Amino acid sequence: MKKTFGFLVAALLFATLVVIPVAPQQASAEPIKLTYANFPPAPTFPCVQMERWKQEVEKRTNGKVVVQTFPGGTLLPAKNIFDGVISGSADIGNFAMSYQPGRFPISEAIDLPLGFPSAKAASLALYDLVDKYKAKEFEKVKILTMFTCPPANIMTKTPVKTLADLKGMELRCAGTASEIIKLLGGIPVAMPQSDTPEALQKGVVKGHVSSMEVLKDFNYAAYTANATLVNLFVVSFAVVMNQAKWDSLPADVKKVFDDLRVEQAKWTGEYVDNHVQDAIKWSKEKYNLQLFELPAAEKAEIPKMLDPIIKAYVKKVTDQGLPGEEIVKDALSLKAKYEK
Repeated sequence: MKKTFGFLVAALLFATLVVIPVAPQQASAEPIKLTYANFPPAPTFPCVQMERWKQEVEKRTNGKVVVQTFPGGTLLPAKNIFDGVISGSADIGNFAMSYQPGRFPISEAIDLPLGFPSAKAASLALYDLVDKYKAKEFEKVKILTMFTCPPANIMTKTPVKTLADLKGMELRCAGTASEIIKLLGGIPVAMPQSDTPEALQKGVVKGHVSSMEVLKDFNYAAYTANATLVNLFVVSFAVVMNQAKWDSLPADVKKVFDDLRVEQAKWTGEYVDNHVQDAIKWSKEKYNLQLFELPAAEKAEIPKMLDPIIKAYVKKVTDQGLPGEEIVKDALSLKAKYEK
């Protein structure tokens, strides 16, 4: 009996020794869960890049990190994403800087009418410019990547082959585009994207100014089967992370995120540039989209016509204590570097 009792005690002690260390291992195996807020609809390119980033992070960390994505403003609305990330309402957020004019003066330089030929060139230039100046506008967050939409062009119901064709034409615009179209002789009309198809059908506007993936994504080619290629401006986006959450990450996870910063900017630019080409091809086949370019002499005049916008930017940021002229020079230098 004593032997049996002794055996049971020994067995219990052995089991205790075996079981106790397992609990911490199970706790440490819990994945790091992150929330990622985004504002456009899921099929659009800012959300496509979000899903690609999520997949790459989960793969490269071997499941150590799990990212829950929220497209379409389901976690935070567009204008609240940056502050929502700072406050911790979302761990990560993607937003467009132009939604808060004046708050992001350095990145605004890329949104000027500099004539970027592609989203890839503009995205890499944006990342480098913000990185060079260690922009204080992002000092409360960790930047995970940056990118832009493709260049904005003019899509119209009737062809615009010269600036004379544009004169007096009502075009749906937003943000920076309004002043650009005004200087080029058109009439900017501000309205939500959702109201544009009806406005085009009713003739309230005769066209719109945007990057050209909308021809397919929003079926705009059905209403505007003419496009004039002028590469007026881009719209900048940033993906940022709550600083405290970033600080809490282990070093190996931080390395994965850092390794993805420039890679993701390049991937997104290439993806959406290719998507524009797909949209143009689709629009030609389905709606007989016609593409036009302005005469060479008029194209050469456009930078001069739009120079007041550049000058106004330089004055504004210089008054804020930033080297406005140097920022624009650097933006143009990066454009030349990446458009090759």
